[in-house]
Amino acid sequence: MALRKILIHPDPRLKKTTDPVTTVNDDLRRLADDMLETMYDAPGIGLAAPQVAVMSRMIVLDCEKEEDATPNPMVLINPEVVWSSDERNVYEEGCLSIPEQYAEVERPSEVEVQWMGLDGKTMREKFDGLWATCVQHEIDHLDGKLFIDYLKPLKRQMITRKMQKLKREMARS
Repeated sequence: MALRKILIHPDPRLKKTTDPVTTVNDDLRRLADDMLETMYDAPGIGLAAPQVAVMSRMIVLDCEKEEDATPNPMVLINPEVVWSSDERNVYEEGCLSIPEQYAEVERPSEVEVQWMGLDGKTMREKFDGLWATCVQHEIDHLDGKLFIDYLKPLKRQMITRKMQKLKREMARS
């Protein structure tokens, strides 16, 4: 397992639609392990493959945040929302590709997602609460959409300028 470098917005790869995964092999399993390790190290609760410069439809999640909770890592390949509730929830979202920036985003409060597991089998599960927000946020990454795309233009531009400044500072150090 290896930590991967997380791309920081603005990066053109974060705005691209990813390609479906066609085969589950050892390289993909290694990527899943690397992504989970990178997500936990960050620390975060979700990570999408394009955030580590891999343009494939794969995400990892673990929304168990309590200190004594057993980790519940999930790997979703080619995830797709097949149902969403009319009821909406607002969560303050952040993103590992947009460090230290947070904003309230409204999304369906419950979603049902279908995906392929690392064993190649089709899975389907309903998510609610933080898990629902997280899975929708990560699937958005696979379609080149960031949480700031839900914000008003002025707020989005302000955050983008902060990220450009951060990237310049990181390049200098």
